[in-house]
Amino acid sequence: MQSIVVYCGSNAGKKPVYAESAYALGVELAKRNIKLIYGGGNMGLMGRVADGAMDNNGFVTGIIPNFLAKLENAHKTLSELHFVDTMHERKAKMVSMSDGVITLPGGYGTFDELFEILTWAQLRIFQGPVGILNVNGYYDLLLLQLDKMVDEGFLHPDNRKLLVMSDDAATLLEKMEIYRLENQGNKPLDRSLYVDNN
Repeated sequence: MQSIVVYCGSNAGKKPVYAESAYALGVELAKRNIKLIYGGGNMGLMGRVADGAMDNNGFVTGIIPNFLAKLENAHKTLSELHFVDTMHERKAKMVSMSDGVITLPGGYGTFDELFEILTWAQLRIFQGPVGILNVNGYYDLLLLQLDKMVDEGFLHPDNRKLLVMSDDAATLLEKMEIYRLENQGNKPLDRSLYVDNN
Protein backbone atom coordinates (compact mmCIF):
# COMPACT_ATOMS: atom_id res chain seq x y z
CA MET A 1 0.00 0.00 0.00
CA GLN A 2 1.35 3.38 -1.00
CA SER A 3 -1.40 5.58 0.44
CA ILE A 4 -4.06 5.30 3.12
CA VAL A 5 -7.01 7.50 3.97
CA VAL A 6 -7.55 8.04 7.69
CA TYR A 7 -11.04 8.92 8.91
CA CYS A 8 -11.17 10.36 12.42
CA GLY A 9 -12.67 12.99 14.67
CA SER A 10 -11.91 16.69 14.68
CA ASN A 11 -12.20 16.39 18.46
CA ALA A 12 -9.54 14.76 20.62
CA GLY A 13 -11.89 12.84 22.91
CA LYS A 14 -11.85 12.85 26.70
CA LYS A 15 -8.97 10.44 27.19
CA PRO A 16 -5.34 11.09 26.15
CA VAL A 17 -5.07 7.60 24.62
CA TYR A 18 -7.09 8.73 21.59
CA ALA A 19 -4.72 11.54 20.62
CA GLU A 20 -1.71 9.39 21.48
CA SER A 21 -2.94 6.59 19.22
CA ALA A 22 -3.67 8.99 16.36
CA TYR A 23 -0.16 10.40 16.57
CA ALA A 24 1.31 6.88 16.74
CA LEU A 25 -0.61 5.89 13.61
CA GLY A 26 0.86 8.88 11.78
CA VAL A 27 4.34 7.82 12.91
CA GLU A 28 3.73 4.24 11.74
CA LEU A 29 2.54 5.37 8.31
CA ALA A 30 5.61 7.60 7.89
CA LYS A 31 7.91 4.77 9.00
CA ARG A 32 6.43 2.51 6.32
CA ASN A 33 6.56 5.26 3.64
CA ILE A 34 2.79 5.16 3.28
CA LYS A 35 1.27 8.47 2.22
CA LEU A 36 -1.38 9.76 4.63
CA ILE A 37 -4.54 11.23 3.13
CA TYR A 38 -7.01 12.81 5.54
CA GLY A 39 -9.52 15.61 6.02
CA GLY A 40 -7.00 18.44 6.20
CA GLY A 41 -7.79 19.89 9.64
CA ASN A 42 -5.35 20.64 12.46
CA MET A 43 -7.74 19.98 15.35
CA GLY A 44 -8.44 16.85 17.36
CA LEU A 45 -7.40 13.44 16.11
CA MET A 46 -7.14 14.81 12.58
CA GLY A 47 -4.37 17.16 13.62
CA ARG A 48 -2.57 14.54 15.69
CA VAL A 49 -2.41 11.88 12.97
CA ALA A 50 -1.09 14.49 10.52
CA ASP A 51 1.47 15.72 13.07
CA GLY A 52 2.66 12.17 13.71
CA ALA A 53 3.38 11.66 10.03
CA MET A 54 4.83 15.13 9.36
CA ASP A 55 7.08 15.01 12.43
CA ASN A 56 8.62 11.83 11.03
CA ASN A 57 9.20 12.95 7.44
CA GLY A 58 5.99 11.41 6.13
CA PHE A 59 3.99 12.70 3.17
CA VAL A 60 0.57 14.07 4.12
CA THR A 61 -2.23 15.21 1.83
CA GLY A 62 -5.13 17.12 3.34
CA ILE A 63 -8.46 17.58 1.56
CA ILE A 64 -10.89 20.06 3.05
CA PRO A 65 -14.03 21.83 1.82
CA ASN A 66 -13.74 25.59 1.58
CA PHE A 67 -16.59 26.15 4.06
CA LEU A 68 -14.88 23.95 6.66
CA ALA A 69 -11.41 25.40 6.26
CA LYS A 70 -12.16 28.07 8.86
CA LEU A 71 -14.23 25.89 11.20
CA GLU A 72 -11.67 23.07 11.30
CA ASN A 73 -8.63 25.33 10.87
CA ALA A 74 -6.90 23.82 7.87
CA HIS A 75 -3.48 22.39 8.72
CA LYS A 76 -0.86 24.73 7.25
CA THR A 77 2.28 22.56 7.32
CA LEU A 78 1.18 19.59 5.21
CA SER A 79 2.95 18.23 2.15
CA GLU A 80 -0.07 19.29 0.11
CA LEU A 81 -3.52 20.67 0.83
CA HIS A 82 -6.48 20.55 -1.55
CA PHE A 83 -9.59 22.71 -1.20
CA VAL A 84 -12.88 21.37 -2.56
CA ASP A 85 -16.45 22.66 -2.65
CA THR A 86 -18.49 19.94 -0.94
CA MET A 87 -18.27 17.12 1.58
CA HIS A 88 -19.10 14.62 -1.18
CA GLU A 89 -16.24 15.93 -3.29
CA ARG A 90 -13.94 15.69 -0.29
CA LYS A 91 -14.79 12.04 0.38
CA ALA A 92 -14.56 11.03 -3.27
CA LYS A 93 -11.20 12.74 -3.75
CA MET A 94 -9.77 11.18 -0.60
CA VAL A 95 -10.74 7.68 -1.70
CA SER A 96 -9.61 8.25 -5.29
CA MET A 97 -6.08 8.84 -3.99
CA SER A 98 -5.93 5.86 -1.63
CA ASP A 99 -5.09 2.17 -1.54
CA GLY A 100 -6.81 1.57 1.81
CA VAL A 101 -8.78 3.16 4.63
CA ILE A 102 -8.25 3.30 8.40
CA THR A 103 -10.88 4.61 10.80
CA LEU A 104 -9.95 6.04 14.19
CA PRO A 105 -12.51 7.12 16.82
CA GLY A 106 -14.80 9.93 15.78
CA GLY A 107 -18.39 11.14 15.63
CA TYR A 108 -21.14 11.29 13.01
CA GLY A 109 -18.81 12.36 10.20
CA THR A 110 -16.39 9.51 10.88
CA PHE A 111 -19.20 6.95 10.98
CA ASP A 112 -20.63 8.38 7.75
CA GLU A 113 -17.27 7.98 6.02
CA LEU A 114 -16.74 4.46 7.39
CA PHE A 115 -20.12 3.13 6.32
CA GLU A 116 -19.96 4.78 2.92
CA ILE A 117 -16.62 3.11 2.13
CA LEU A 118 -17.90 -0.23 3.45
CA THR A 119 -20.90 0.13 1.14
CA TRP A 120 -18.55 0.86 -1.77
CA ALA A 121 -16.51 -2.21 -0.80
CA GLN A 122 -19.66 -4.33 -0.67
CA LEU A 123 -20.55 -3.12 -4.18
CA ARG A 124 -16.96 -3.74 -5.31
CA ILE A 125 -16.48 -0.10 -6.24
CA PHE A 126 -13.62 0.07 -3.73
CA GLN A 127 -11.47 -3.02 -3.24
CA GLY A 128 -8.75 -1.82 -0.92
CA PRO A 129 -8.68 -2.92 2.73
CA VAL A 130 -10.93 -1.07 5.19
CA GLY A 131 -9.63 -1.08 8.75
CA ILE A 132 -10.68 0.08 12.19
CA LEU A 133 -8.07 1.04 14.78
CA ASN A 134 -10.13 0.11 17.83
CA VAL A 135 -8.53 2.44 20.35
CA ASN A 136 -9.62 1.86 23.96
CA GLY A 137 -12.42 -0.46 22.79
CA TYR A 138 -14.16 2.51 21.15
CA TYR A 139 -15.72 0.37 18.41
CA ASP A 140 -16.55 -2.72 20.49
CA LEU A 141 -20.30 -2.07 20.42
CA LEU A 142 -20.25 -1.31 16.71
CA LEU A 143 -18.54 -4.63 16.01
CA LEU A 144 -21.23 -6.39 18.07
CA GLN A 145 -23.86 -4.60 16.00
CA LEU A 146 -22.28 -5.83 12.78
CA ASP A 147 -22.39 -9.38 14.13
CA LYS A 148 -26.06 -8.83 15.03
CA MET A 149 -26.70 -7.70 11.45
CA VAL A 150 -25.23 -10.99 10.21
CA ASP A 151 -27.25 -13.03 12.73
CA GLU A 152 -30.48 -11.32 11.69
CA GLY A 153 -29.83 -11.75 7.96
CA PHE A 154 -29.22 -8.11 7.02
CA LEU A 155 -25.49 -8.44 6.35
CA HIS A 156 -23.88 -11.28 4.41
CA PRO A 157 -21.02 -12.98 6.31
CA ASP A 158 -18.64 -12.31 3.40
CA ASN A 159 -19.40 -8.61 3.63
CA ARG A 160 -18.82 -8.66 7.38
CA LYS A 161 -15.28 -9.80 6.54
CA LEU A 162 -14.65 -6.63 4.53
CA LEU A 163 -13.75 -4.86 7.78
CA VAL A 164 -10.29 -5.48 9.27
CA MET A 165 -9.75 -4.60 12.94
CA SER A 166 -6.98 -4.28 15.53
CA ASP A 167 -6.21 -2.18 18.58
CA ASP A 168 -2.60 -1.74 17.44
CA ALA A 169 -1.52 0.35 14.43
CA ALA A 170 1.32 -1.91 13.28
CA THR A 171 -0.83 -5.04 13.54
CA LEU A 172 -3.70 -3.36 11.70
CA LEU A 173 -1.43 -2.36 8.82
CA GLU A 174 -0.08 -5.90 8.60
CA LYS A 175 -3.64 -7.33 8.49
CA MET A 176 -4.58 -4.81 5.81
CA GLU A 177 -1.58 -5.78 3.71
CA ILE A 178 -2.56 -9.45 3.99
CA TYR A 179 -6.09 -8.53 2.91
CA ARG A 180 -4.70 -6.58 -0.05
CA LEU A 181 -2.48 -9.45 -1.15
CA GLU A 182 -5.31 -11.97 -0.85
CA ASN A 183 -7.60 -9.77 -2.93
CA GLN A 184 -5.15 -8.35 -5.46
CA GLY A 185 -6.66 -10.50 -8.22
CA ASN A 186 -9.86 -8.50 -7.86
CA LYS A 187 -8.81 -5.29 -9.54
CA PRO A 188 -10.70 -2.16 -8.45
CA LEU A 189 -12.95 -0.38 -10.87
CA ASP A 190 -11.74 2.78 -12.61
CA ARG A 191 -10.95 5.40 -9.97
CA SER A 192 -12.85 7.97 -12.02
CA LEU A 193 -15.99 6.35 -10.58
CA TYR A 194 -15.17 7.97 -7.25
CA VAL A 195 -15.09 11.50 -8.62
CA ASP A 196 -17.94 13.42 -10.20
CA ASN A 197 -16.37 15.07 -13.23
CA ASN A 198 -19.48 17.06 -14.19
